[in-house]
Amino acid sequence: MDIELLIKALILGVVEGLTEFLPISSTGHLILAGDLLDFNDDKAKLFSVVIQVGAILAICWEYRQKIFSVITGLPRERQAQKFVLNLAVAFLPLASLGFLFGKQIKAVLFKPLPVALAFIVGAFVIIWAEKREHKIRVSHVDDLTVLDALKLGFAQAFALIPGTSRSGATIIGGLLFGLSRKAATEFSFFLAIPTLVVASAYDLYKHRDLLNLADDSLLFATGLIAAFISALLAVKGLLRYISHHNFIVFAWYRIVFGLVVIASAYSGVVQWTVN
Repeated sequence: MDIELLIKALILGVVEGLTEFLPISSTGHLILAGDLLDFNDDKAKLFSVVIQVGAILAICWEYRQKIFSVITGLPRERQAQKFVLNLAVAFLPLASLGFLFGKQIKAVLFKPLPVALAFIVGAFVIIWAEKREHKIRVSHVDDLTVLDALKLGFAQAFALIPGTSRSGATIIGGLLFGLSRKAATEFSFFLAIPTLVVASAYDLYKHRDLLNLADDSLLFATGLIAAFISALLAVKGLLRYISHHNFIVFAWYRIVFGLVVIASAYSGVVQWTVN
């Protein structure tokens, strides 16, 4: 295995883990990082999707007690059944729209400059949402209704636009719909489990002809492990952060990041694959 390729896999795994659950778009960062590393062919795109499983395993580990109680209580406990139903309902909008329009979106928007613009637009949405009066109606994920879950599902569907941020769309949607920051953030974590596992499994099956287990197993393992460790650190850090702060700092990060990408493209400092 090429050492340089493994280093690229390690870097992208860390990028995935650190950005997946923050409102700054992991897909956007992976597209840009892949472009900078010259790791952006079809196999690299599949790699970027599959390593999301590493980030999901971090959520499963961090919330292992909650997940275990839901699984064991599912046959008989109404609260566990409601929780799973809410996740299923929230998952449907993105899954349906992604199935219908995913190919067209990837063809048109999975490029550095559209991603940079989505970063900036998303930032202003975050600032607007945080400046509004925030009336908390739901303090815990277990208190969500099916209608709440459906609305959060449609909010998450905006993440089909790369650079928007799946977690950011869900969290900010949650704030607008009356969820506390913790409830919105944790529901975005749990909703990521079916969303990213299904997306990874689908892409892996669809592009299985690109894989060679003998050659690619170490590459994918490196990315998965890096994503797991970095995501675990990011999740713990985000939960501590939101207990005392809002999300505006992420908005300013998005604006600066987006402007740097646009400026580098038009100045020629970075030769992005597609401008």
